[in-house]
Amino acid sequence: MFNVLVCDDERDIVSALQIYLESDGYTVFKAYNGKEAIDILSENEIHLILMDIMMPIMDGITAMVKIREQSNVPVILLTAKSEDTDKILGLNVGADDYITKPFNPVEMLARVRSQIRRYTKLGGNTSVNNENLLTIGGISLNDASKIVTVDGETVNLTPTEYEILKLLMQNKGRVMSQKEIYESVRNELAFGAENTIAVHIRHLREKIEINPSEPRYIKVVWAHGYKFEG
Repeated sequence: MFNVLVCDDERDIVSALQIYLESDGYTVFKAYNGKEAIDILSENEIHLILMDIMMPIMDGITAMVKIREQSNVPVILLTAKSEDTDKILGLNVGADDYITKPFNPVEMLARVRSQIRRYTKLGGNTSVNNENLLTIGGISLNDASKIVTVDGETVNLTPTEYEILKLLMQNKGRVMSQKEIYESVRNELAFGAENTIAVHIRHLREKIEINPSEPRYIKVVWAHGYKFEG
């Protein structure tokens, strides 16, 4: 089964998450600050991290930056309702999703399953055929190996960034709203959460565009959404 790292300085929350996750078949690793989380990640195979933002010793945002230096493991932030700015900052530095406390256990488990499902697909090792390869301009996306290259250089994308890029490339030239992108990538209704797509796309542009402020691939169509151009 899969290994989930839970990191929160509130031990009751860690214990509750452990109960829910283990009941769903996951193996749980526990940490109580960002530094402990990074140490555990470096020594164990972790498939997903659930991490609080506000913690002593090392907060979740700082830990998020350090995690992305070594791993593309999906990270779901645990946030308070008052931490809207930190949610956006967390997405900016590579988090894949967030859950607001107090959380619904059913929703939490659904988000965990969704992120792990996308992440494990990145390790696919099937043979390559033309249906698996998308090439537009200098960008090539191999959906069998889950490798993306830009002008011949491999780029490391988070699972969410990968799915957004694949969706836009598959719909080249078509304008897609943030809501449509969110619901296609997440496979769930947006319920107002589609504004997080703009953050993921900004982060994606930083990885695939020569000049993110003047993108040649992912273009914004004001008041309508985004489209991919070659």
